[in-house]
Amino acid sequence: MVPPKDSLYNIENIPEDFDFNENVVEVFDDMLDRSVPFYHEVIQSTAKILDLYLQTKDSICDLGCATGTPLLEFARILKNKDLQFIGIDSSPAMLEKARLKSEFYSKKQSVKFYLEDITKLNRAGTGAFILNYTLQFIRPILRQPLIERLYENLRPGGVLILSEKTILPDKRLNRSFIEIYHNHKRDRGYSELEIAKKRE
Repeated sequence: MVPPKDSLYNIENIPEDFDFNENVVEVFDDMLDRSVPFYHEVIQSTAKILDLYLQTKDSICDLGCATGTPLLEFARILKNKDLQFIGIDSSPAMLEKARLKSEFYSKKQSVKFYLEDITKLNRAGTGAFILNYTLQFIRPILRQPLIERLYENLRPGGVLILSEKTILPDKRLNRSFIEIYHNHKRDRGYSELEIAKKRE
């Protein structure tokens, strides 16, 4: 399945605020591939950590699973382990796409997707929670309680894997990293208009 190219921000007047709607879902995989440095390496590294720490019958919960790409890749890489793969998201459109991809890759039986608010999550005994580039979409006041809730829901010895954007305390260094990031987007084919619109 080749994802359509992301060109959502290649117009002057964006009709609405960013939302995980059908338009975004359609190009989301391309958006991540072109916007997130080392995105595929993060997925592969996460799978290696899971392979080290998970036990037979463990469940993996990908929080903010979006279109299911990482979770389906974990299911492929860890296919010889007896694991449960669970994707949770608050966007019906994302989950619809995830389920379609799961059927396409014949993973419908081993990978399940649920519409839930992760800040109210209740999945005691989970072997691993994945929180890759999701925390930024949670209101700041709810972030610490969410991390505490995840800790409470992990089985003893379970793992939380978290990847996220950060702001550096040194403003000059922070500006340099932002410029490097924008150059990454330029190298991946995003226009100046798209980069500017995504900053707004």
